[in-house]
Amino acid sequence: MNLGLDALEAIRKRRSVRRYKPDPIPAEMIEKLADAGRWAPSAMNVQPWEFIAITDPNTRRRIAEITDYGKFIAEAPLCMAVLCKDTKYYLEDGCAAVENILIAATALGLGSCWVAGDKKGYADEILRLLGAPSGYKLVALIAIGYPNEGERRRERRDLKEILHYERF
Repeated sequence: MNLGLDALEAIRKRRSVRRYKPDPIPAEMIEKLADAGRWAPSAMNVQPWEFIAITDPNTRRRIAEITDYGKFIAEAPLCMAVLCKDTKYYLEDGCAAVENILIAATALGLGSCWVAGDKKGYADEILRLLGAPSGYKLVALIAIGYPNEGERRRERRDLKEILHYERF
């Protein structure tokens, strides 16, 4: 019986990657990433998300110029924009989809990095650039590609420090 150890391993291995090889991401992998996003939980099963796969270098370069901390998007062969209809729980639902995409990218041997969208001053400009209809929010931009950097050690707080039973 498979107890989901592959998923747990992908969660442990996931890290933010900001340097990418120029190799394009095959369409089948892009579809797997979006499929992982669509399987995220959402409040009342509203599924408010839309995913825009951006592979055009000029568009990625423009997005990189607009963002404040996403300059590396220009180098990544794929930028996945996660948008959500402006529903009551769009941010929670969209973030769940983002996390699924990040973990799926790791499982597929890709690197990724989450770049903030919601609450950023550039969000509306990105939405216009991508031709999003009104009523949508930019939850995140995800740079995705084959990593072009060595693995870095990721420090995490000890489980005993953060896990509480019954009360804080």
